[in-house]
Amino acid sequence: MNIGLYQSAASLAALERWQDNVSQNITSAQTTGFRKRTIEFSTETAGEIHPDSHSKLGHDAGTPAVFPKTSAGINYISGETMPTRRELDIAIQGDGFFEIKLPDGTMGYTRSGEFRLRPDRTLVTSGGLEVMNTNGDPFVLLPGAGTVNVNQDGTLFQGSTSLGKLSIQKFANTAALIPTAGGMFSAGNGANMTPVEQPDLMQGYLEQSNVQPLREMVDLVIISRAYEANQKMITTIDQQMQKALEALG
Repeated sequence: MNIGLYQSAASLAALERWQDNVSQNITSAQTTGFRKRTIEFSTETAGEIHPDSHSKLGHDAGTPAVFPKTSAGINYISGETMPTRRELDIAIQGDGFFEIKLPDGTMGYTRSGEFRLRPDRTLVTSGGLEVMNTNGDPFVLLPGAGTVNVNQDGTLFQGSTSLGKLSIQKFANTAALIPTAGGMFSAGNGANMTPVEQPDLMQGYLEQSNVQPLREMVDLVIISRAYEANQKMITTIDQQMQKALEALG
Protein backbone atom coordinates (compact mmCIF):
# COMPACT_ATOMS: atom_id res chain seq x y z
CA MET A 1 0.00 0.00 0.00
CA ASN A 2 1.37 3.42 -0.99
CA ILE A 3 1.25 5.49 2.17
CA GLY A 4 2.29 8.70 0.39
CA LEU A 5 -0.97 8.70 -1.54
CA TYR A 6 -3.04 8.67 1.66
CA GLN A 7 -0.80 11.24 3.36
CA SER A 8 -1.22 13.67 0.47
CA ALA A 9 -4.99 13.13 0.42
CA ALA A 10 -5.16 13.80 4.17
CA SER A 11 -3.06 16.94 3.65
CA LEU A 12 -5.51 18.20 1.02
CA ALA A 13 -8.41 17.75 3.45
CA ALA A 14 -6.52 19.66 6.17
CA LEU A 15 -5.66 22.48 3.76
CA GLU A 16 -9.29 22.78 2.67
CA ARG A 17 -10.35 23.22 6.28
CA TRP A 18 -7.69 25.89 6.78
CA GLN A 19 -8.84 27.65 3.61
CA ASP A 20 -12.45 27.65 4.83
CA ASN A 21 -11.36 29.39 8.04
CA VAL A 22 -9.23 31.95 6.21
CA SER A 23 -12.10 32.70 3.81
CA GLN A 24 -14.46 33.25 6.75
CA ASN A 25 -11.92 35.58 8.38
CA ILE A 26 -11.55 37.67 5.25
CA THR A 27 -15.33 37.85 4.75
CA SER A 28 -15.88 38.94 8.37
CA ALA A 29 -12.89 41.28 8.67
CA GLN A 30 -15.21 44.32 8.70
CA THR A 31 -17.69 42.79 11.17
CA THR A 32 -17.62 44.68 14.47
CA GLY A 33 -16.27 42.55 17.32
CA PHE A 34 -15.62 39.48 15.14
CA ARG A 35 -13.09 36.99 16.49
CA LYS A 36 -10.60 35.35 14.15
CA ARG A 37 -11.07 31.64 13.42
CA THR A 38 -7.85 29.65 13.75
CA ILE A 39 -6.55 26.21 12.77
CA GLU A 40 -3.89 24.23 14.64
CA PHE A 41 -2.02 21.41 12.93
CA SER A 42 -0.71 18.26 14.55
CA THR A 43 0.05 14.71 13.45
CA GLU A 44 -1.25 11.28 14.33
CA THR A 45 0.24 7.89 13.59
CA ALA A 46 -1.40 5.41 11.25
CA GLY A 47 -3.62 2.67 12.61
CA GLU A 48 -3.63 -1.06 12.08
CA ILE A 49 -4.85 -2.94 9.04
CA HIS A 50 -7.25 -5.74 9.91
CA PRO A 51 -7.68 -8.70 9.97
CA ASP A 52 -3.89 -9.17 10.00
CA SER A 53 -3.14 -7.92 13.51
CA HIS A 54 0.62 -7.94 12.79
CA SER A 55 0.28 -5.48 9.93
CA LYS A 56 0.24 -1.75 10.56
CA LEU A 57 -0.54 0.95 8.04
CA GLY A 58 2.60 2.86 7.16
CA HIS A 59 5.07 0.85 9.22
CA ASP A 60 8.27 0.49 7.30
CA ALA A 61 11.22 -1.00 9.13
CA GLY A 62 9.64 0.02 12.41
CA THR A 63 8.94 3.64 11.39
CA PRO A 64 5.22 4.52 11.58
CA ALA A 65 3.59 6.81 9.03
CA VAL A 66 2.05 10.03 10.30
CA PHE A 67 -0.95 11.93 8.98
CA PRO A 68 -1.90 15.60 9.43
CA LYS A 69 -4.62 16.44 11.93
CA THR A 70 -6.39 19.77 12.40
CA SER A 71 -8.28 21.35 15.28
CA ALA A 72 -10.31 24.55 14.99
CA GLY A 73 -10.18 27.39 17.49
CA ILE A 74 -10.94 31.08 18.00
CA ASN A 75 -8.54 33.92 18.74
CA TYR A 76 -10.05 36.09 21.53
CA ILE A 77 -7.41 38.85 21.45
CA SER A 78 -9.12 42.26 21.44
CA GLY A 79 -9.47 44.14 18.18
CA GLU A 80 -8.60 47.79 17.61
CA THR A 81 -10.99 50.35 19.15
CA MET A 82 -12.17 53.01 16.70
CA PRO A 83 -14.08 56.24 17.46
CA THR A 84 -17.53 56.67 15.88
CA ARG A 85 -19.03 59.51 18.03
CA ARG A 86 -22.41 57.75 18.01
CA GLU A 87 -23.96 57.78 21.48
CA LEU A 88 -25.23 54.20 21.15
CA ASP A 89 -21.87 52.75 20.08
CA ILE A 90 -20.09 51.14 23.03
CA ALA A 91 -16.75 49.31 23.18
CA ILE A 92 -15.55 46.95 25.91
CA GLN A 93 -12.01 47.44 27.14
CA GLY A 94 -10.61 44.20 28.53
CA ASP A 95 -12.57 41.05 29.29
CA GLY A 96 -16.27 40.47 28.80
CA PHE A 97 -19.14 40.19 26.33
CA PHE A 98 -22.42 42.06 26.01
CA GLU A 99 -25.37 39.84 26.94
CA ILE A 100 -28.01 39.69 24.20
CA LYS A 101 -31.43 38.00 24.10
CA LEU A 102 -31.73 35.66 21.10
CA PRO A 103 -34.99 35.03 19.19
CA ASP A 104 -35.48 31.67 20.96
CA GLY A 105 -35.28 33.33 24.38
CA THR A 106 -31.78 32.09 25.25
CA MET A 107 -28.83 34.41 25.77
CA GLY A 108 -26.08 35.19 23.29
CA TYR A 109 -22.82 37.05 23.82
CA THR A 110 -20.98 39.47 21.59
CA ARG A 111 -18.18 42.02 21.61
CA SER A 112 -20.04 44.20 19.13
CA GLY A 113 -21.51 47.27 20.83
CA GLU A 114 -23.11 48.69 17.69
CA PHE A 115 -26.52 49.41 19.22
CA ARG A 116 -29.62 51.28 18.03
CA LEU A 117 -33.25 51.88 18.98
CA ARG A 118 -36.31 49.96 17.85
CA PRO A 119 -39.44 51.99 17.09
CA ASP A 120 -40.66 51.17 20.62
CA ARG A 121 -37.38 52.71 21.95
CA THR A 122 -35.93 49.36 23.05
CA LEU A 123 -32.13 49.16 22.83
CA VAL A 124 -31.14 46.47 20.30
CA THR A 125 -28.12 45.26 18.35
CA SER A 126 -27.60 46.05 14.67
CA GLY A 127 -29.39 42.74 14.02
CA GLY A 128 -32.44 43.75 16.09
CA LEU A 129 -31.71 41.64 19.20
CA GLU A 130 -32.47 43.06 22.65
CA VAL A 131 -29.56 44.19 24.85
CA MET A 132 -29.82 42.97 28.43
CA ASN A 133 -29.18 44.80 31.70
CA THR A 134 -27.89 43.22 34.91
CA ASN A 135 -31.48 42.47 36.01
CA GLY A 136 -32.08 40.36 32.91
CA ASP A 137 -34.36 42.92 31.26
CA PRO A 138 -34.01 44.90 28.02
CA PHE A 139 -33.35 48.64 28.08
CA VAL A 140 -36.31 50.83 27.11
CA LEU A 141 -35.47 54.51 26.63
CA LEU A 142 -37.80 57.27 27.79
CA PRO A 143 -39.44 59.53 25.21
CA GLY A 144 -38.13 63.10 25.31
CA ALA A 145 -35.79 62.45 28.25
CA GLY A 146 -32.64 63.61 26.51
CA THR A 147 -29.47 62.04 25.18
CA VAL A 148 -27.98 58.76 26.37
CA ASN A 149 -24.77 58.70 28.38
CA VAL A 150 -22.89 55.53 29.32
CA ASN A 151 -20.57 55.47 32.30
CA GLN A 152 -17.35 53.54 32.30
CA ASP A 153 -18.96 50.85 34.46
CA GLY A 154 -21.79 50.34 31.92
CA THR A 155 -24.55 52.32 33.62
CA LEU A 156 -26.88 54.00 31.11
CA PHE A 157 -28.29 57.43 31.85
CA GLN A 158 -30.87 59.33 29.87
CA GLY A 159 -30.53 62.86 31.13
CA SER A 160 -30.35 62.40 34.90
CA THR A 161 -32.38 59.17 34.90
CA SER A 162 -30.54 55.85 35.33
CA LEU A 163 -31.85 53.15 33.00
CA GLY A 164 -29.79 50.31 34.48
CA LYS A 165 -26.40 48.74 33.92
CA LEU A 166 -25.29 46.76 30.88
CA SER A 167 -24.83 43.06 31.56
CA ILE A 168 -21.19 42.23 30.78
CA GLN A 169 -20.29 38.57 31.17
CA LYS A 170 -16.95 36.79 31.06
CA PHE A 171 -16.10 33.11 30.70
CA ALA A 172 -13.46 31.07 32.47
CA ASN A 173 -13.38 28.62 29.56
CA THR A 174 -13.73 30.47 26.25
CA ALA A 175 -13.15 27.17 24.43
CA ALA A 176 -16.70 26.21 25.47
CA LEU A 177 -18.21 29.18 23.60
CA ILE A 178 -20.10 28.22 20.44
CA PRO A 179 -19.78 30.73 17.56
CA THR A 180 -22.96 31.68 15.71
CA ALA A 181 -23.75 34.21 12.98
CA GLY A 182 -22.68 37.85 13.11
CA GLY A 183 -19.87 37.47 15.64
CA MET A 184 -22.27 36.15 18.29
CA PHE A 185 -21.54 33.32 20.72
CA SER A 186 -23.67 31.02 22.84
CA ALA A 187 -22.45 29.44 26.08
CA GLY A 188 -21.76 25.71 25.79
CA ASN A 189 -21.32 23.22 28.61
CA GLY A 190 -18.48 24.17 30.92
CA ALA A 191 -18.29 27.82 29.85
CA ASN A 192 -18.52 28.95 33.52
CA MET A 193 -20.04 32.41 32.99
CA THR A 194 -19.57 35.14 35.59
CA PRO A 195 -20.53 38.84 35.49
CA VAL A 196 -17.83 41.49 35.14
CA GLU A 197 -18.41 43.59 38.25
CA GLN A 198 -16.35 46.58 37.12
CA PRO A 199 -16.33 46.65 33.32
CA ASP A 200 -14.38 49.27 31.40
CA LEU A 201 -16.59 50.67 28.63
CA MET A 202 -16.13 53.49 26.15
CA GLN A 203 -19.11 55.33 24.66
CA GLY A 204 -18.81 56.52 21.07
CA TYR A 205 -16.35 53.77 20.13
CA LEU A 206 -16.56 50.36 18.46
CA GLU A 207 -14.20 47.43 18.71
CA GLN A 208 -13.18 46.20 15.26
CA SER A 209 -12.54 42.56 14.36
CA ASN A 210 -9.14 41.16 15.33
CA VAL A 211 -8.56 39.86 11.78
CA GLN A 212 -5.55 41.15 9.86
CA PRO A 213 -6.63 40.90 6.19
CA LEU A 214 -3.06 41.06 4.85
CA ARG A 215 -2.03 38.12 7.05
CA GLU A 216 -5.03 36.15 5.81
CA MET A 217 -4.13 36.87 2.17
CA VAL A 218 -0.60 35.60 2.80
CA ASP A 219 -2.08 32.44 4.31
CA LEU A 220 -4.20 31.93 1.18
CA VAL A 221 -1.05 31.98 -0.95
CA ILE A 222 0.63 29.45 1.36
CA ILE A 223 -2.43 27.21 1.22
CA SER A 224 -2.59 27.41 -2.58
CA ARG A 225 1.06 26.41 -2.99
CA ALA A 226 0.80 23.56 -0.49
CA TYR A 227 -2.37 22.33 -2.21
CA GLU A 228 -0.65 22.30 -5.61
CA ALA A 229 2.34 20.43 -4.19
CA ASN A 230 0.14 17.69 -2.74
CA GLN A 231 -1.89 17.43 -5.93
CA LYS A 232 1.34 16.92 -7.92
CA MET A 233 2.44 14.29 -5.41
CA ILE A 234 -0.83 12.38 -5.86
CA THR A 235 -0.53 12.62 -9.66
CA THR A 236 3.07 11.36 -9.56
CA ILE A 237 2.21 8.43 -7.30
CA ASP A 238 -0.77 7.55 -9.50
CA GLN A 239 1.42 7.55 -12.60
CA GLN A 240 4.00 5.34 -10.90
CA MET A 241 1.33 2.86 -9.85
CA GLN A 242 -0.06 2.80 -13.39
CA LYS A 243 3.39 2.07 -14.83
CA ALA A 244 3.88 -0.73 -12.28
CA LEU A 245 0.55 -2.30 -13.24
CA GLU A 246 1.40 -2.09 -16.94
CA ALA A 247 4.83 -3.67 -16.35
CA LEU A 248 3.29 -6.53 -14.37
CA GLY A 249 0.88 -7.11 -17.21
